[in-house]
Parts: sequence; C-alpha cells; structure tokens
Amino acid sequence: MSAERAVMMAQGPLHGLLVADFSRILAGPYATMLLADLGAQVIKVEGPGGDDTRTWMPPVRDGVSTYYLGINRNKRSIALNLKDPADRAAAQELARRADVMIENFKPGGLGRFGLDYASVAAVNEKIIYASISGFGSGAGAEMPGYDLMVQAISGLMSLTGDADGPPFRAGISVFDVMAGMHATIGILAALHHRGTSGRGQHVEVNLLSSALSGLVNHSSGYVAGGTIPFRMGNAHPSLFPYEPLPTADGELIVIAGNDGQFRKLCQVLDLPDLPDDPRFRRNQDRTANREELRPILVERLGKRGKDEWFRDLLAAGVPCAPINTIDGGVALASELGLNPVIDAGGVPAVRNPITFSETPAAYELPPPGLDEHGEEIRAWLRQN
Repeated sequence: MSAERAVMMAQGPLHGLLVADFSRILAGPYATMLLADLGAQVIKVEGPGGDDTRTWMPPVRDGVSTYYLGINRNKRSIALNLKDPADRAAAQELARRADVMIENFKPGGLGRFGLDYASVAAVNEKIIYASISGFGSGAGAEMPGYDLMVQAISGLMSLTGDADGPPFRAGISVFDVMAGMHATIGILAALHHRGTSGRGQHVEVNLLSSALSGLVNHSSGYVAGGTIPFRMGNAHPSLFPYEPLPTADGELIVIAGNDGQFRKLCQVLDLPDLPDDPRFRRNQDRTANREELRPILVERLGKRGKDEWFRDLLAAGVPCAPINTIDGGVALASELGLNPVIDAGGVPAVRNPITFSETPAAYELPPPGLDEHGEEIRAWLRQN
C-alpha cells in the first residue's frame, strides 16, 4: 500500500475529511469510528503500549479484545511516543494537516507536547479540535474521567435498582457512549460553521454534562420541578403500565404510553370495562393507582405465555417486548431486516445505526493492529 493509499478516504458523506484521533478507551474512539464509517479518514494515534482496550479481555476474538474491536474499525494506526522528538514532530504535523483532531487526555495534558488547541490552531486555523474529559476543563480538570464515577456522581446509580435495594450501575458505560455521540454532534456542527465562516474552533464535551443532559426527564424533574427522583426498580415514575409484568411462563414488557394504547391492551386482555373505570381512565389516574391496576393485569396475563401475549398485543398495536439476552436482540434485528451485523474487513461487527439513501456507511478496514499503518503514515507526513 502506498503512502497516498494510506490517507485515501471512503466515498461516504464525510469523504475528504481527515481526523487525527488522539483518543483512547471508549468515548473518543466511539466518536471517531462513527466518523470513519461515514467516510472520514481516521488516523488513530496510540502510545507505544497501544490503546488500553487492546488488553481488556475476555471476551476475545482471535486473541484480540472484542472491546477494542467493537469501537476501532475503519481506522489506521500509528504508534507515536510523544516524548520522542521525531514522533512528537510527526504528531504535530498530523495535527497541522487534519480537519479534525479529537483527544481525551486530562485537560491541558497535551500542552507540553505542543498539541493543545492553542498550539494546533496557531498552525492550522481551520482545525476542529474536540476535547472529551470527565468533568470539564475548569475546577474538575484534575478529576479522572471514568464512566462509573460519573454514573455515581450524576445520580444515575441512585435511579437504578430495586426501590428497597442498593444502587446499581448501568450495564454499559452509558455516559462514555453518550459523550462520544455528543462529541460527534459537536464536531459536525463545527464543521458546518467552518464551511460558512472559514474558521475552526474548540469543541469541548465532558461526561458529567452529557450525563445530566442524558438523564432527561429525571434531571428536568429536579431542575424545573424541584423533585428528586428515586429508585423504582423497573417501574416508570410517570407511566403505568411501563414495566415487566409476569405471564404464565415469564415476564413481558408491557407499555401503555397513552390512553389509546391502554384501551387496546384491555381489549386484548378481555377487560373491556377497565378503560372507563375512573381510577384508570387517564394516564395520571393509572399512575396514581398503579397498585390497584397491577394485580388486575397480572391476573389476566397469567392465563397465557409471554410469546402468545407478545404476538397478540403487538398485532393490536400495544407496545410490548420479551426480555432477551444480546443474542435474542441481534436475532430479532436480523428478522426485521435491520442487518445488525456487518463484515469489517473480515471481523464481524455491529453496523453503524444511521442509514443514508445516497451515501451509505462503509466498512472497509478491520480494527488495526498497533502501528499497523505507521510506516505508510510516516512516509506521507514527510511529504510536502
């Protein structure tokens, strides 16, 4: 592969965009993978030891961490020791040429290498420079940015778990993923602004702000209504039913998001008079009287199995769902024609969730080995 080939871009909607990815772990790599899927050329800069997630295992595929594989496709890797003058110069040259640079070092940490925003912008005034941190670049700059810390500090864990049990973390690093998506949105917005103004800018995202935004109705309930929410297990504070309910052979998620859906639910359950009962007529009535309504629904649902109810309720327009493991979720997505699994250069992966009618996502490269493209990228950087 030639040096020119090392920086060719796929023909996606972001074709022609060069992204210098100085991030590692999850939030930044997830953001750059989304950009890469859409045609941006992403050069992943790793330290001599590589991205930490290369060692986060099990599970593994062919000796490589599936954690790393899941967020690093469509990229090229170069290993640079920023303490080495030649490698530092290569990193600076990459930043000078890039359209976008993304990093998640501790705020200010790249300054000693001449790779902070001010230094990069001085030689590349059109750079979109995205920084992801745990708690911002002000008073929280020294705090390490781990998703679990933010789940605790933000209040999410106080909302997760049974009402009379301990707080729990979410099953994924939800705020890392959310911050990665927020960073992607910020980068695309800044690129649009650059297209009209000719000026780059610094985009900052932090996990705590992403968390408070992502807590949506709960954070709004406090900020706008003075209400501090609490753990309710699988129940919803403002809707009922909106939770798992037992059937003859297991639980089924049952949702009545509005009065019309509740009426349809009652029709399928052969409870025709229930929607006109004053206790249950409106959503706020059902929510207030959930302890009276739940046993009525549970008694009727107990007469049949979850698969039968799932089929009939869904056919009637009532939102419901089995509680699957991941394999079941992938299987259903496949049955629905969503094509959830793609081939990324020989590595099975979950496809980019965005569908374009004209410029679809592409999956040309597998997640790179450490410094797999280093020689080619260095040769390109040495060219004028």
